[in-house]
Parts: sequence; C-alpha cells; structure tokens
Amino acid sequence: MNRTSNRTTSRGRRASTGAVLMALGLVAASCSSDGGTATTSAAAPKAPETAPATESANSDSTTAPATTATADTAPVTEAAPATDAAPAAQVDLGQSFPTLAPPTGTPMVVGLVNTEGPGGLDFPDIRLDVTGVVDYLNQHGGMGGRPIDLQTCVAKGSPESSQACAQELVGKKVELVLLGLDLFPDYATYTAAAIPVIGVLPILPGDYTANALFLTGGNATVMAAAAAVAKDHFKAKTVGIVSADNAGANSSEASLTGALDKAGIAHTTVKGGDNETDAGYQGLMREATKDNPDLLVSLYSDAGCIGTMRGRASLGITIPVITTGICSSKNVIDQVGDDALGWTFIGVQTQEKTPELAVLQEILAPVLKVKPEEVDSTALGLGGLGLIMAMSLAEYADIMQASGTAVTGASLYKFLSNATDLALWPAGAPISCGKAPTYPSICSFVFSFAEYQAGGKVVTIKGLEAVSSLEYLP
Repeated sequence: MNRTSNRTTSRGRRASTGAVLMALGLVAASCSSDGGTATTSAAAPKAPETAPATESANSDSTTAPATTATADTAPVTEAAPATDAAPAAQVDLGQSFPTLAPPTGTPMVVGLVNTEGPGGLDFPDIRLDVTGVVDYLNQHGGMGGRPIDLQTCVAKGSPESSQACAQELVGKKVELVLLGLDLFPDYATYTAAAIPVIGVLPILPGDYTANALFLTGGNATVMAAAAAVAKDHFKAKTVGIVSADNAGANSSEASLTGALDKAGIAHTTVKGGDNETDAGYQGLMREATKDNPDLLVSLYSDAGCIGTMRGRASLGITIPVITTGICSSKNVIDQVGDDALGWTFIGVQTQEKTPELAVLQEILAPVLKVKPEEVDSTALGLGGLGLIMAMSLAEYADIMQASGTAVTGASLYKFLSNATDLALWPAGAPISCGKAPTYPSICSFVFSFAEYQAGGKVVTIKGLEAVSSLEYLP
C-alpha cells in the first residue's frame, strides 16, 4: 500500500455518485457533497429587488434576540451585540408555540424542492418532516399569523428535474422557496420571478455564492470547526484521516484537508470502500495510525461508524478520533458500546428536556407514527434539517409579527439576511448570514462537540459548546 504524508492512499473502489451526500454531521446532522472554496468575495445576498405582488413590507427596523434554550443538536450561545436598529419584541417563541392559536391571515404559499427517488439520492424524510412542521404550525400560529400553503416538488438529482420544479413553483405563485436537498437549484428562474430562496445547506460550489441563504454551512464549515478543535483542543500537529473513496467522502476530505492546511496541521488520508469487512476497517485504522498521529478523523458514516469504532478498539488504538454527528446515533452506540470511548462527535449536544424538545416530539410523533415520548431527538437524521429550517423561519416570522412587521416571503428573507442576533430553533446556534465574505450565502458557523462516555452516554465537551469555524474555513 502506498502512502505519503499530506497525500491520499486509496484502498481502491471507484467513486459512487450514489454517495454524493454521504458526509453528515452538522448542526443537526448536516450533509454536503461540496468541499470547494468559493473564490468570489461579496456581501450577503440581497432579497430580490421586485417582490411578488402579495409582498409589501420589509424588516429594516427590527432585529431579533437569540434564543437560549438548550438541545442536542447545537450550542447555546449569547446574543450578539445589539445593532442600531430598533429591537424586536422580547418574546420567547420557542416556548410559546403550543399556546398560539391557528392562524387566520392570508395564506402564505411556500414551495419546497427536495431530491427523492434516485439510488443514493432519496431523502423523503426532509419533505415529511417539513410537512409535519407545516401541519403543526397551521394549528399554532402559522408563519407570523399566516396559514402556510405548502407546495412540494420532487427533484430527481438532475438539472432538468430541478429546473422543472422551479418552473412549477413559479407557476403556482409561491412567495418563498425552501430547498431541502436539491443538487441543482434553478436560481436564475427564482431570481427572475423575484422569489427568495432559503435552504438547509449548500451542496455544490455554486451554492456558496448563490442568490440564496442557507441556514447551515455544509462541509466547509463542519470541517473547519473540526480543524479548530484539532488544533486548539487536541493540540494536534499531525492527523490521520480514514475515508471512503466516493464523491461525497472525497469532497468532505478536500474540505477537511484544506482546513487542516490552514491550521498548519500535517495530515495523511487512507481511503477504503463504501462498506468494508471487519478486517477491512481494521486495516484502515492500522494504516492511518502507522506513523502515530496525534489525532484521527473518520469520515465514515452509518455502518462505517460501527466498523471503524470496532476496528480501532480491537487493535487497542488509543489515539482520539473526531467524526461526524451521525456516528453518535443511538443505532450506532447501541451496537458498539464502549468501543466508542475516545470518539468526539461534531454538531452534537447533550439532550435536555426543554419546552422546545416537547414541541419537536409533538411535531414528529405523527410523522414517525410513534408516541411523542418515543421520538429520539438525537437521531433526527437528514429530516431534522428540514424541521429546524421550517421551525426557525416560523420563529423569525413570529418575531417580525410581534414587532409590527408584515410577514411575506421577501420580508422574511430580508429580515434573516440583515439580522445579527438570530438563532436556530430550537438550540440557540447563532445565525449571521454572510459573515464569511467568500461564503456569502451561509448563515451558520458555530458547532458544539460531544464525546462518548463509558456506559453509553454522549455528552457535550466542556469548552466546546460553541466552536467557531470561521478561522479555518478552507
């Protein structure tokens, strides 16, 4: 096996387009296939100049307080300093959603584009969770007092299907488009129709500078946060990386190595197949630790989480490991048990019993066809991204309404793009759109990190409740 420092060793299988979104582990469990760095510098994207006919207000006069609730998917942070704008109404909407009456205003037609169907690109959970949120909100305040008329369109992982969805939603006169996972959003069509676009996370390089806003940052921000923890918490000077050899993992690895380079950390990557045998995972871990690096990073997910954890334990390796939040799921931990000792997870925070958690469980119970108390908020998966997006936007809309600002697709987009003290629902991860000039469409740059503790607990690491990715963005 050939292996060189700061280069990649391949254990051989050709890239699989079906794994283009394999890299998960974000603010609720984010995923992205893009590791490229945007090269243009720009301010945060602006709302379309011409609003749809139903839109008439803006949010220039309001800012919003950050929430302070805790949850398992993102850190609690303090509110950003106040701006010169008038403060928004001080309302704890995270707790008041259950008390809100059904909305009675003019319906707000909202489009949702999500990829479903093709092998490896089938993400119906996002649509189902967003639909669950809409059902809940239409009984609890709507979008700033307006009932939500959700129009969904399924893309098939091709530019043509994404364009067809854009044309369909424009024809339905939506005033806001939400992107679940859409590989090829037709931004030109939305812009021409003056319809603002808000998505869960960027996927391809063009998304980072698109005329859109993304509530989470994808590979670039996740891997930059990992580099920050490698340098500042683990004091690592060398890192060994294990990764599958497919499109999604390769772009995750590109983001990670770019961030490590920026942090001045040497690295070596060993690549394997999408699924390995136990002996194969042991071989990966053995090869990655051959030169005794200070830290390991695993980019495997799902079954790969189990295989790499067991492989490391069986070999008696004690070098600590950083991996994505997907490896902290109950399904994984139940199988590996204390083999997960020494593993750190990106974007995971200790679950707390809060009013927000109760709301989340009430939303998902009918979607999952379980009792509310049976909903595991630590295992939301990709669907959780859609839920967090929709509930966050509803919270912002309710803040706008409480401040006397009319809620429309354009005014909500403008409010989000201008605000400096918003936070994601339900956990409090701060939102600051356009804070990184080369990633102007990105709104979230902070992650919590958790570790496995003996006996089965995954607990937030003290001091790593709110790690910024800004310094090491590739």
